[in-house]
Amino acid sequence: MTTTPTTALTGRTAVVTGGAGPLGRVLADALARAGARVVVVDLDEESCAAAAAALPGSDHVPVGADLLDPQGISRVVDVVRGLGACDVLVNNAAFTGTSGVPGYAVPFEEQTDDAFAMALALNLTAPFSLTRQLAPLLAASGHGSVVNVSSIYGLVGPNMGLYEGTRMGNPAAYAASKGGIAQLTRYLSTVLAPDVRVNAFAPGGIARGQDESFVERYERLTPLGRMGTEDDFRGVVTWLASDASAYVTGQVVAVDGGWTAW
Repeated sequence: MTTTPTTALTGRTAVVTGGAGPLGRVLADALARAGARVVVVDLDEESCAAAAAALPGSDHVPVGADLLDPQGISRVVDVVRGLGACDVLVNNAAFTGTSGVPGYAVPFEEQTDDAFAMALALNLTAPFSLTRQLAPLLAASGHGSVVNVSSIYGLVGPNMGLYEGTRMGNPAAYAASKGGIAQLTRYLSTVLAPDVRVNAFAPGGIARGQDESFVERYERLTPLGRMGTEDDFRGVVTWLASDASAYVTGQVVAVDGGWTAW
């Protein structure tokens, strides 16, 4: 008799970086609702504790750590090793297009090498390092799954006309790091196979109070006619984390309302 794999994560441990941020909180909540114990990782310890306390269940673990610092990454790894399990790793922490880093989300000619390097360190090097160091636990779990968060701008170039007349920017480092995450996903999926699956999802634009002109332009270019919300990513992270996607690895799933379809 065959059984159908489910999205249940009961008894599993999931690490979510950037877990106290707007998207990270929702991803953590989705995994917790599927039954996982969630390790909430973010820069601020108090925010991590609040995010963990808000999740369904009572055994979640907050970890305040600066992922730009090797000691911060080591702290996360030490905590997870202390728990004795890592079934799911969600690499979500990143500088986005709205992060207030000097020389980052500014016109191209004003972008700096320092900001570029900092974004690569958080958006790309930290996921590599965490995955490398937690790979033995992921492999030992029997159903290890790494879920990376890319972006539509890791798949296609930016349409700069969207930003005309707004205060918004589209950093080169964001595109480069998110494209790097997509390729790192493919690389790791082969290197860590067959014991660990590695996939990514690429969010489209998420509505967060952007300029009205930007929103109108964006929605006209989106087949589903709207920007995303954080809740739009609950399904994909749960599916990729769980046995329901047991034969899926090395994939980057665009969750963008059709933005990259034309």
